[in-house]
Amino acid sequence: MSTTLINKLAILSDAAKYDASCASSGTTTRNSLGTAGLGSTEGMGICHAYAPDGRCISLLKVLLTNFCIFDCRYCINRSSSNVERARFTPAELIKLTLDFYKRNYIEGLFLSSGIIRSPDYTMEQMVEVARALREDHGFRGYIHLKTIAEADPLLIEKAGLYADRLSVNIELPTETGLADFAPEKSGHTIRKAMADVKYKIDEQKDADKSKTLNRSNNAPKFAPAGQSTQMIVGADKSTDAEIISTSEKLYSGYKMRRVYYSAFSPIPDASGDLPLIAPPLMREHRLYQADWLFRFYGFETGEIMSSAVDGMLDLEIDPKLAWALKHREWFPVNINTARKETLMRVPGLGAIGVKRILSARRQTRLRLDDLAKVTQSFKKVLPFIEAADWTSGGLTDEENLRARFAPPPVQLQLI
Repeated sequence: MSTTLINKLAILSDAAKYDASCASSGTTTRNSLGTAGLGSTEGMGICHAYAPDGRCISLLKVLLTNFCIFDCRYCINRSSSNVERARFTPAELIKLTLDFYKRNYIEGLFLSSGIIRSPDYTMEQMVEVARALREDHGFRGYIHLKTIAEADPLLIEKAGLYADRLSVNIELPTETGLADFAPEKSGHTIRKAMADVKYKIDEQKDADKSKTLNRSNNAPKFAPAGQSTQMIVGADKSTDAEIISTSEKLYSGYKMRRVYYSAFSPIPDASGDLPLIAPPLMREHRLYQADWLFRFYGFETGEIMSSAVDGMLDLEIDPKLAWALKHREWFPVNINTARKETLMRVPGLGAIGVKRILSARRQTRLRLDDLAKVTQSFKKVLPFIEAADWTSGGLTDEENLRARFAPPPVQLQLI
């Protein structure tokens, strides 16, 4: 690898670290090229993207370029930013991907880019990388393309034929924030691009079900791993309530596979209305926890935010525990008789633990010893449940119950 190419890789892989939406879940084995081909999405990797079944997918995560004609004030790669710039040609990026795969460094590619010349030109370059990998080199590994909302819809449609997953960044949680910090971008344009991707994915699913699609069985499917998006947390004044509300609309309206939350990173030479310090990473973590509650645990967003103060989630305890402490009338829950939906609301019990409880209680009445075998959060669960040999005895009514899970900070002393 030439020194020039190494320097480009150093700049453009570092610039890509701000893209959070690089998970590779939901993909399927590519079969558009017959039985021969390079790459696999089924093997174990060593890097940073994990599928729901626990597989680790190692990705080359990089920008095509960090040059950009847009001047989004929160972005390190904005046109007015004084950063070192670099740009790959499609041929260079294709060679990098193949070389890294053959050395067993990666199993796929996550490709994003700043916008050069025009959205259409940039999107054409990204599509060419994916096309050449698939058609010219038989690459069958995972490909995630960060698409450009302002590009021609036909280009985004073409991208979906080569990529396993597409993503269009929502950028900021509110229209007001977007207008203030990225006036060259339009919330309407972003949502339209998301809707176009959703329509093509739905069209593909309907065609697969009806078996009436007039094409070869070996033709590629459109974005089989769906679409995702990312929003920046902490750059504007959006509350957690606004962020969660926006996410819920994205999941329901555009069938997102994931909404990623990326804590704002202060950037050099930033405008005065941007924060000087990053928001606490715990805020990002709490948002992910809240995200899972309304996606998989049956919570409404209003319930999740009912314990929030001024629209902000509690940073000291997780949102499920915060809800339980505010709604103690739900507890204690009898683990031998409660419905699945009720068990899912018990702090410390996850989906796997609830599944194990439901299975085990078909055979016997569960005792505390049995519960200890199905959850690692045994002490957290105790105040909220009843078992064959245990009742919380009013523990949920104790005023200091919260302090058990969020003890006050202790002042350290030098000796």
